[in-house]
Amino acid sequence: MLRPRVIPCLLVHDQGLVKTVKFHEGKYVGDPLNAVKIFNEKEVDELIVLDIDATVKGATPNERLIGQLAVECRMPLCYGGGITSAEQARRIIGLGVEKVALSAAALADPALITRIADEVGSQSVVVVLDVKKKLLGGYEVCTHNGTRGTKNNPVEAAREAQARGAGEIVVNAVDQDGAMKGYDLELAAQVRAAVSVPLTVLGGAGSLDDLARLFATCGVVGAAAGSLFVFKGPFRAVLINYPTQAQRDELAAVALAKTPARR
Repeated sequence: MLRPRVIPCLLVHDQGLVKTVKFHEGKYVGDPLNAVKIFNEKEVDELIVLDIDATVKGATPNERLIGQLAVECRMPLCYGGGITSAEQARRIIGLGVEKVALSAAALADPALITRIADEVGSQSVVVVLDVKKKLLGGYEVCTHNGTRGTKNNPVEAAREAQARGAGEIVVNAVDQDGAMKGYDLELAAQVRAAVSVPLTVLGGAGSLDDLARLFATCGVVGAAAGSLFVFKGPFRAVLINYPTQAQRDELAAVALAKTPARR
C-alpha cells in the first residue's frame, strides 16, 4: 500500500548546507554528512540532496561528495545537481544513490529523461520543476536557481516529463521557498491531477499542519521541506528535527483517507 513520504530536502552550496528564502539569502546550516547522520537516527522516509551551484556554474556532479553521502545514508537518497548525461546518472546510481534528479538539463533536452530512464530505470529518474507565479496569473517553470524563465507551464512540463519516462515529479514553489507559510496547494493540486507517477511537493512548509493540509488536498504524495526540518523556533535556530512515528502515522491517515483508489 502506498503511503505518503515526509522528506527533508538539503541544499548544498560551497560544500556546506544552506537554506534559502525564495532561492536567495542562503543561510549556512551545517555540514552535509553530519546532517545525514542525524537524519539516519531519526529514521526519515527519504532524503533529497540538491547541489544548487552545479547548474549555475556549469559544473559536473561532485561524485566524491555524492559517494560519501551514499555511504552514510541509511534511507533512500535522491541527488540532483549538474547531471546532464545518462553516463553521469549511471555512475551516480552506482555509488549507491537510489534516484537522480534532473531540472534545467531535462527542460532544455526532454529526450535526456528517456536516455537516463533507459540507462537506470524510470523509478530512479526524478524531474524537478521549480515554479514561479506569473505577474498576470498562472505559473511558469524556471531554472538556474529561479533566474531563468522557460515559458513552460508546470502542468504541461510534468505531463511531458512523465511521458518521457520520469518516475517521479518534484514541484517546487519558488515563491513559497523558505517562507514557512504553507505549500502552494493550488499548484500542487494542478500537478497531482495531471500525472499518475509519484509526486513530491516542496516549498513553504512551516509546521506539521502544513503537511496535513497538503495530504488532505492531494492525498498520497511526498511532502518535502527544508526549513521545517533544519530550523526551530521564531528565531530560526539551526536544529535538525523530524516528526515522530506517531505523527507520521497521523499524517498518513489523512493522506490515505483522501485517496482510497491509490492504496
